[in-house]
Amino acid sequence: MDLTVVTYVIYLLISIGLTVWVARTLSRNGRVFIGDVLQDNEKLADAVNQLLVVGFYLVNIGFVTLYLRSSEEIDTARGLFEALSVKLGVVLLVLGVMHLGNVYALNKMRRRGVMERQQTPPVAPQGWTAPTGA
Repeated sequence: MDLTVVTYVIYLLISIGLTVWVARTLSRNGRVFIGDVLQDNEKLADAVNQLLVVGFYLVNIGFVTLYLRSSEEIDTARGLFEALSVKLGVVLLVLGVMHLGNVYALNKMRRRGVMERQQTPPVAPQGWTAPTGA
């Protein structure tokens, strides 16, 4: 078997495995943020979380497949490892940027939710006071 094909297979297995692991981690832990923002509306929080995960998969797996092609012929074990290190390094950087972007978006949503809750009075108004003077 050609070493270029072996490199492609190893690259795909590792990259997609890393993508699935990061997506599951984001989904599990991001659910807490979304639940807090949406004030424990479970169905809506689950739906938003699932949409974020699907978008994460589409972007990352799309990038992984677009980045699959190699312009060099790989004919030695050293070449295989060098090609894999470059490709996997770029994939890890992209996954990291996507992860940080998701965390930033979730934190921004959470902060907005906290600010909105702080604007509502803790106790409903119980009456009114007539203006004085006049």
